[in-house]
Amino acid sequence: MDDRLDAGIYGRAVWLTLAGWAVGLVVTGLVLWSPVVLFGYRSPSLHLVVDSVDSCVALLVAYLLYGRFVRRRRLQDLLLAQSLVLLAVAGAGLSWMSQSLSEDRDGTFDVWLPLTLRLIGAVLITSAALVSPARQVSLKSGWWVLAVPVVVVVVTSSVMWGGRFLLPLAFGQSLDAATQPTLLAVHPLFLIAQGAAALCFLVASIVFTKRAADHSDPLLCWIGPACALGAFARVNYALFPSLYTDWFYTGDLLRTGFYLLLLMGASREIKQYWDAYSRVAVLEDRRRLARELHDGVIQELALLRMEGSSLPPGLQARGQILASCDRALDEARSAVQALDRGGDETLGLVLHRTARELSQRYRVRLEVEVDDSVESSVEQQHALVRITREAVANAVHHGRADQLRVRLSRDGDRRCLIVQDDGTGFDVASATGVAAGYGLISMRERARALPGSLDVTSRSGEGSVVTVMW
Repeated sequence: MDDRLDAGIYGRAVWLTLAGWAVGLVVTGLVLWSPVVLFGYRSPSLHLVVDSVDSCVALLVAYLLYGRFVRRRRLQDLLLAQSLVLLAVAGAGLSWMSQSLSEDRDGTFDVWLPLTLRLIGAVLITSAALVSPARQVSLKSGWWVLAVPVVVVVVTSSVMWGGRFLLPLAFGQSLDAATQPTLLAVHPLFLIAQGAAALCFLVASIVFTKRAADHSDPLLCWIGPACALGAFARVNYALFPSLYTDWFYTGDLLRTGFYLLLLMGASREIKQYWDAYSRVAVLEDRRRLARELHDGVIQELALLRMEGSSLPPGLQARGQILASCDRALDEARSAVQALDRGGDETLGLVLHRTARELSQRYRVRLEVEVDDSVESSVEQQHALVRITREAVANAVHHGRADQLRVRLSRDGDRRCLIVQDDGTGFDVASATGVAAGYGLISMRERARALPGSLDVTSRSGEGSVVTVMW
């Protein structure tokens, strides 16, 4: 079952990543060869809004990844969180701030500082993809990791500010771009930096897609296609560089797609977290109820049975009282076990434990033969265990059975549970007709709810066979 789940997640991750690559290729191709699609459109407000939204999404996902790091201490989560913080800082007004500090030399400090931080962020994303997902960081507290991106920003800014007069012009002379986007002459280092960032994103896209199913991680499933769009955004920035914050470029569009896919992964991660939290809460409540039953109802029933054992042996009601107490105790213990199970046990293991308890309770020999490949849900397990208990109890009380056999197997596409005994047998027609007892009616209803069917066969002196197919 887990293999099929992982295969499904891996297939979805591959298709999403291929779609991300396809979108990046199509957008870049249209801009390069289509006379209709331009590489930039004048919209000062849109450019500002997109930059702000991208930075907010990056910080949100970084915060989520930091929370995962605090819980799991995985280096991969730490590197991803730090990379997104750097990318958010590089886009959240840093270009405007560095431009205001670069005095009259536009295209130097205001270009190289954000570009350097984005390149460092891309390298960290690739490192997160290549590091082993199981590798952990042994720390007593993780607060200091928040300072790492800040230190990188401060050190990088200080070094580049100190050598700002040595920085080359990233672009040629700025031209008037009031009415149309303008292509600029580009310094080779700018192309190398953008190409290196694009290569980092492409490598991360491939590696994250391969590892998407390692831990059924919904966030990693979306990081692969997100990195594909991030790579093509870098390619577009290299092909169509700009100094103009009044224009919205195709690189900005693809970069926004990168952050939107990260946001999708974050929403899936949050949903998975709350689903798991709900399951844990339900499991804790079930265990609390199980403890209450064990410490309350079962203890009272045990006391009643002990008091019933002190009744005179010749009293007719004594046997009925003890039998009723035994059945009530059996039902209560069965309810406790059903409540206390977390749903991660196989059907074969549950049947083995049930058979061992029944064998000790009724002092009979009970053999179990199971096919471990037979799977079932928690509800089906509960129904099958109750049917098994009822079948064994009937065989012991009414058929005087000494030896029983429980067999779980496959019959083609269907699954089969058989309970066979060596008792005296009974008349099936009269026992399953209008005067059928509540036990047989309950077994049949539970079998139908699987959904499945129940069949009972018996001959006088040859025991009986109860068969459940579903």
